[in-house]
Amino acid sequence: MTWRPELSRGVVLRHDRVRDTDLLLLPERVVVLRGSAGPVLRLCDGTRAVDDIVAELGERHPGAPVADDVPDFLDTLRKEGWLA
Repeated sequence: MTWRPELSRGVVLRHDRVRDTDLLLLPERVVVLRGSAGPVLRLCDGTRAVDDIVAELGERHPGAPVADDVPDFLDTLRKEGWLA
């Protein structure tokens, strides 16, 4: 896949130290991210294609189903308007 995901305009990824969790700050909304969502989104900087993100995560987490899960996750966030 040649799409190079990045956070949409007005969407900010932050780590909440009090809750020790990652958050997506959206206009008039906060989304609490669970599991590996934050680390995956940190790779979405507009320079890496989805295949590159999957490859990098596959190296970090051998045996994890990143090839199946990550593209679906990113596509869902794009449909929500959180990724461009």
